[in-house]
Amino acid sequence: MNRREFLKTATTGVVAATVISPWLGGCAPSVTRSQSGRLKLSFQPCDLKLKHPFTVAVNTRTHTPDVQVQLEYDGIIGYGEASMPPYLGENQESVCKFLGSLDLSQFTDPFRMDEILEYVDSVAPNNRAAKASVDLALHDVVGKLLGAPWYKIWGLSPEKTPDTSFTIGIDTPEVVRQKVEETTPYNIIKVKVGVAGDKETIEIIRSMTDKPLCVDANQGWKDKEQALEMIHWLNERNTLFVEQPLPKEMIDETAWLRERSPLPIIADEFLQRLPDIKRAEGVYDGINIKLMKSTGMREAYQMVTLAKALDMKLMIGCMTETSCAVTAAAQLAPLMHWADLDGNLLIEDDPFEGMQIVKGKVTLPDRPGLGVIPIKG
Repeated sequence: MNRREFLKTATTGVVAATVISPWLGGCAPSVTRSQSGRLKLSFQPCDLKLKHPFTVAVNTRTHTPDVQVQLEYDGIIGYGEASMPPYLGENQESVCKFLGSLDLSQFTDPFRMDEILEYVDSVAPNNRAAKASVDLALHDVVGKLLGAPWYKIWGLSPEKTPDTSFTIGIDTPEVVRQKVEETTPYNIIKVKVGVAGDKETIEIIRSMTDKPLCVDANQGWKDKEQALEMIHWLNERNTLFVEQPLPKEMIDETAWLRERSPLPIIADEFLQRLPDIKRAEGVYDGINIKLMKSTGMREAYQMVTLAKALDMKLMIGCMTETSCAVTAAAQLAPLMHWADLDGNLLIEDDPFEGMQIVKGKVTLPDRPGLGVIPIKG
């Protein structure tokens, strides 16, 4: 069964049990069955093929492992997703093992979201993307039961969403030029740096466009003095901020850099979940929240509340994901200073219709729950 067939079960009920797939050690389409009026979980591993090889300072990949999730309650289907880039430390087998260990049939009221998600979080440590997939699907179910998208449930104004950046990975000059051409519909460009040719990449982009840049070093710079010199150079080239300039372990050096930097310093790899925000205070100017790290929308919203109280800048980001997870993240976009929600634009064969980018701006669907629709085909 492929992922599109799996998604079609939204109109026919929960996916039927299938033969166990040996290539993932028993991770095949699986379903937790229970009587009506209880939560039923099903999941399906798949690979998200990227349109271009995606290179950051620490690795290159051509696809991202993924697990698609459905949660059913009385005939209503909620969609979720676990996307697993290498640095998260999860894989399809671990996600399927975690999801298969859950007993959601014990819950008869999906509105008890805290109780349900606290149970999911308690089953095993870490497994953040796996937990996020359940969180997203539960939010989708509850939003559909309420008949409203989550930005409305939270009382947010959809017109306050920021523009999204569009990402250019580390690549050859020829490919960088090609990718700059692809940024035409977008107002902000995100550039991956952290290698010897950083200045050459920026100069190529600047020879083609003067659009604002967001720069992400992905821990690639190792020396605080050189990082500061690079940030001053970037500040003269219409750069908005620098994300994760130094390795996450270099806390004192990052605090030193922040005190001297003309640009905001944003935490990414340093930051995973809610407790990390207090650790980031005074070290970073802001945080990049990603649902696959925060365990989903519930904790991401809590992170927003705490970060705002600490007067930190806010960014909503994503992995390479389908429109399911990207649209879930976009529900928080009206609260953000910046958005980097292009993960669905980087993959082939997106199985969902969801949020759209209109004239560079994050545009939310006025549909209940996450607001995503499976694409039949």
